[in-house]
Amino acid sequence: MPRFIDLSATIANSPEGTPEFFKTEIAYADHEAGARQIQALFGVPPELLREGEGWAVETITRLGTHDTTHVDAPYHYNRRIGGEPAATVDQLPLEWFFADGVVLDMTGRERGQVVEVADLEAELGRIGYTLKPLDIVLVRTGMDAYYAHPDYFLMGPGVSPEATRWLFDRGVRVMGIDAWSWDAPLDLQAEAALREKRPGVFWAAHQADLPYAQIERLVGLDRLPPFGFKVAAFPLKIEGASAGPARVVAILD
Repeated sequence: MPRFIDLSATIANSPEGTPEFFKTEIAYADHEAGARQIQALFGVPPELLREGEGWAVETITRLGTHDTTHVDAPYHYNRRIGGEPAATVDQLPLEWFFADGVVLDMTGRERGQVVEVADLEAELGRIGYTLKPLDIVLVRTGMDAYYAHPDYFLMGPGVSPEATRWLFDRGVRVMGIDAWSWDAPLDLQAEAALREKRPGVFWAAHQADLPYAQIERLVGLDRLPPFGFKVAAFPLKIEGASAGPARVVAILD
């Protein structure tokens, strides 16, 4: 039987101190509330329900498409990619999201110490793997340990645009990371962009003009071997969206 390893964060109410721009809020209605609703809608009293209980219902009152484990579509990066209209998440080919997975260990790096082409080559050499088209490459940084931290969004090394292009040139169309962003922390990129006063510094890997997808905010990559498994990472089909929350799962024989 195959073994399934969940690489997705649990969607839950955000902890205290989470910045407003990526808070998640869920309203829970229990079975007693469901019973009251059934009586109000259909006149059926609780004594006619099993154990006096109605349905339990949850309403996600606040959840951005990027506010949990999710897949970024090219439209997230720019309106046009390679001179063509960028694909939204509902337009991405499904075959991208069920493929062989590869984990590249980039733990122990300093904040903002981006992963470069040489790092990818060295790690692939160490694990003895050659990339092939449509492999799903997962970069392990260890930042998932801080997922519930209020400053989680400022953590991680990031991946350079050159390394992103190197993966793309080898046929990789889905790249993932266990940090808040595929790019280096945005505060560091902002400092560099203001200092250098040119485009291509802030949000550099996202805006590399490549029609690829990113999986961000993964968890549990430490539970996987370097290769020899499948990844299923289908995003929610949200019309015209820049991203979709995804239940990302590794499947091992």
